[in-house]
Amino acid sequence: MSTPPHIHDAPAIPHADGERPAPRFDVDKVRAYFPLLASTVRGKPLVYLDNAATTQKPACVIEALEEYYRRQNANIHRGVYQLSETATDAYELARRKVQKFINAGDPAEIIFTRGTTEGINLVAATWARTNLRPGDEILISAMEHHSNIVPWQMVCQATGAVLRVILMNDAGELLMEQFARLLSPMTRLVAVNHVSNALGTVNPVAEIIGMAHHVGAKVLIDGAQAVAHRVTDVQGLDADFYAFSGHKLYGPTGIGVLYGKRTVLEAMPPYQGGGDMIRTVTFEKTVYAELPNKFEAGTPHISGAIGLGAAIDYLTGIGIERAAAHEESLLGYGTERLMEVPGLRMVGTAKHKAGVLSFVMEDPAVSSLDIGVKLDQKGVAIRTGHHCCQPVMDRFAIASTARASLAMYTTRGEIDALVEGLKAIAQETAGRRASLPGVSVAGVAQSPAVVSYPAAFAASPMQAADQLAEEFEFLADRDTKNDYVLDLGRQLPALFDMLKQVTPRVQGCMSEVYLVGRATPDRPDCLEFVADANADIVRGLIAVLQRLYSGQPAKEVLAFDIEAFFRRIELDQFITSQRRNGLQGMVGRIRELARGIQAAKMRP
Repeated sequence: MSTPPHIHDAPAIPHADGERPAPRFDVDKVRAYFPLLASTVRGKPLVYLDNAATTQKPACVIEALEEYYRRQNANIHRGVYQLSETATDAYELARRKVQKFINAGDPAEIIFTRGTTEGINLVAATWARTNLRPGDEILISAMEHHSNIVPWQMVCQATGAVLRVILMNDAGELLMEQFARLLSPMTRLVAVNHVSNALGTVNPVAEIIGMAHHVGAKVLIDGAQAVAHRVTDVQGLDADFYAFSGHKLYGPTGIGVLYGKRTVLEAMPPYQGGGDMIRTVTFEKTVYAELPNKFEAGTPHISGAIGLGAAIDYLTGIGIERAAAHEESLLGYGTERLMEVPGLRMVGTAKHKAGVLSFVMEDPAVSSLDIGVKLDQKGVAIRTGHHCCQPVMDRFAIASTARASLAMYTTRGEIDALVEGLKAIAQETAGRRASLPGVSVAGVAQSPAVVSYPAAFAASPMQAADQLAEEFEFLADRDTKNDYVLDLGRQLPALFDMLKQVTPRVQGCMSEVYLVGRATPDRPDCLEFVADANADIVRGLIAVLQRLYSGQPAKEVLAFDIEAFFRRIELDQFITSQRRNGLQGMVGRIRELARGIQAAKMRP
């Protein structure tokens, strides 16, 4: 197995005072240990800036997984044979590595989970449902990930407890005075993130924990965005619970950790029933196992735990303080450079931030979805959307952001590539929109009929689908097909501002989409519609939908299987529930219009 680069491999920086110098952080040496970072995208070097979603894996983690499956694979805890004992030792060693890494007091306080989400749900399903009563209060913050919102809403529905929210200011900082006013003897649990995945805000969790404990409340900290980027000391924080995911810590996916104080965990009922979480079982009674087994029912993710242990070894060898200093320097550099992009506005400007750069482009306006698609064409990978933080987007009155997130292997050159890509997008967008023909909006609010509705593209939606499928058949791959959709969008008439005045926004889309339809005047059983969006890729989807549906009988519109068609042309990524790009919302609105036309036809 390869030996990870150690901090002593890096050249030292001389100190004038004669003290032993700290080794220099060598980002190129770190990058060399992450195989995927050497990849290319469309012939360009990969610039990976989506580390808040997941980090890349160093060679030692990949090799640890391979080593387990090649030489150690056996089920743990139950076997008396040597291979099982070897696997058990490796699994429990990983638990002790986690304990040391976050400074827990006891290995039994480390519960392996599938990730942060499962850790939070474990606490919600066991501690909260056991201890909360009607009128009790749970406090969360306005910047939480959905994983730290939805479980508590479910708990409140089941127990009668009340969910209250700590607000934040325009910079994305929690209003601590308001938090203090919310705290009361009715507060039973406070659940907040250590670092916001959407804004990068580093919350004052030590202060929050102290204030919550003063009124007798327990505290859960979502540490998913923190543990890879700063020293975590759960005893120093005095957290009751602390949850995080391995895949954001340079480890495997599907493995995570819930830390809980031993006394608290011991008083909680099990999360799941099954093997390995029991001491004895009869048909009359089950006696549960001691910690941590009580909360680890069934065969666990053995290789994932071992891989997480390897990731912790690697990061510890590099030196998390040195990696954090490198990331802090990048954050300052990236913030300054992004300010060079015309019309870019940062979202999340807290004084204390981690390596998250969230932004919108407003003048010229470019949707975050388009930013992500166009940067991908340049080899730059960022995240776009609401980042599972829809209340955060609502707080800032935006649908989504583009987010570049940093890691210890990120370079200034990668930030430069991001900025130059954004400048090119701004320039291209401004030039293209300046050349679009103007559309008069006079009288539109009173009469959308002044819009020119597209006629039927073919005799039926199926025939239109066949013709479109022939066009897509000549396109080589998915990227080429996406480019074609973008080109269709660029040919769509510019109706966005006009439609925004006369119709509500289509729901279910991360971009802004507006759609107006009616029964065709000379064929009242047919539907025709126009639409526009602030994202070019969605405008392309509108053009496709117009070819399929506009001018067609409402009955055939409702019968046409849009999902089968997108699978047929191999663009099924647009119909997945995870890809909220506007298609589902638009199709829903079109079908609603078609049903209205059918209903009107049936009326006497």
